[in-house]
Amino acid sequence: MAAPRKAAVILKTVKKISVQFCPFESNVRSTREFLAMVGSEKARATNMNCEVTSIVKHDKSEPVVDVTYVDGERLLMKGAKLTSTEMLSAFQSRCTAKDTQTIAGGKK
Repeated sequence: MAAPRKAAVILKTVKKISVQFCPFESNVRSTREFLAMVGSEKARATNMNCEVTSIVKHDKSEPVVDVTYVDGERLLMKGAKLTSTEMLSAFQSRCTAKDTQTIAGGKK
């Protein structure tokens, strides 16, 4: 389960990340890799107030990542058909956009 470590994960604009999956399903690898990336100590150090939780179920449910941002917006990713790189890319592009909005809003 080696996760690609190309870019640093920055959780500055994130309030909560909830990852749900059934470990016995064959389509959870990307979701578990995403959890490993956002749950790493290096990523968590970028926002100590960000709550990262994992919910392990045994009900054959679809793997889901639910991200809640500081401004209240949510990002819901269904990991069954996404790669960890695609999930991370969507997550980081949203974080970057929100960080840019915060910086632009603070300068006015």
